[in-house]
Amino acid sequence: MANVLKLVHVFPTFAIGGAQVRFAALANGLGRGFEHVVIGLDGVCEAERLVPPDVRLRLRPLSARKGRLNLSNLWTFRNVLREERPDLLVTYNWGAIEWALANRVRPICPHLHVVDGFGPEEVERQLPRRLRLRRLALSGQTTVVVPSQTLRRLATATWQLDPERIHHIPNGVDAGALDEQAGRPLDLRRRPGERLFGTLCGLRPEKNLVRLLRIAAMLPDDPPWRLIVGGDGAERPALEIQACGLGLSERVVFTGSIARPGALLGALDVFVLTSDTEQMPLSVLEAMALGLPVLATDVGDLPHMLPAESRDGCIFARAEEAAFAGRLAALLASPDERRRLGALNRAKTADFALEAMIDRYDRLFRRLAGPG
Repeated sequence: MANVLKLVHVFPTFAIGGAQVRFAALANGLGRGFEHVVIGLDGVCEAERLVPPDVRLRLRPLSARKGRLNLSNLWTFRNVLREERPDLLVTYNWGAIEWALANRVRPICPHLHVVDGFGPEEVERQLPRRLRLRRLALSGQTTVVVPSQTLRRLATATWQLDPERIHHIPNGVDAGALDEQAGRPLDLRRRPGERLFGTLCGLRPEKNLVRLLRIAAMLPDDPPWRLIVGGDGAERPALEIQACGLGLSERVVFTGSIARPGALLGALDVFVLTSDTEQMPLSVLEAMALGLPVLATDVGDLPHMLPAESRDGCIFARAEEAAFAGRLAALLASPDERRRLGALNRAKTADFALEAMIDRYDRLFRRLAGPG
């Protein structure tokens, strides 16, 4: 097929998460003019099921040594790029930084690096070794995309990258598709008068779901409520033990992996996020698009994502667990306030349309991968 642009995408993991959900939406929106080769460095590829079957997608298995910077990995990665001959290499987050290094000197193809955020080890500060490697790997001719203004400032001031090579492209959501999913909500067996609040994320340390369990334990019994935790991950067994220890076994539901986010979110009354680090979480945008009130910790671009009229009383410092619980209790008891905040949030998502995000990535991909 003439004029098809071939992109090699390298993910630390191709498990379902925010970056993978965005990739699936992009691949679908970009259409048949692109061919996507996806490498998941940990061998996990469950996010493949998010990509429609008519998308030109191929998974490429790859064996590489894990651990500190490995020169044999760099040689392996360069050989892959020589074999694939892509029009553009797209790498994602710290876990794929070796690929950026492999293509840094005498580049085999143009390179775009997408940064979504950090793991728990960099909540408080950038690790010096990683900082040095980011400066080295992402300088030169690499273009960097960030979804948040917080990351843009970090990339210019701390990583000292060329501002002309940094593109701020906010995440986008398809409100219509979410509405359709919400029309067939998960059957959570809501009891009469019961309120449901919850979250949707990978169960990883930086999401700090233990904080959410502590907040839930502070809530009064009236009105009756349950906490719904959507998503899966290595933290689940420990979280289930923690919920039991807090006396919440009958009030917390762990759903496991969710293929249709709107089906879960459409069953909730309030969406909550208690992460230690985020930048521009898709789950928050999805909840807003479905008209849910959102309570969240003050991380990343969260204060800018919510409408100005609802920021007060909806964003909390990480240590303000009692205040968070008090506001959540008030919201669960007030359908009028939930509707007011939900309407403001839904209107705000017009600023984060999926079509606008796809268009900006499309133009950037074509410019970087085009002739010359």
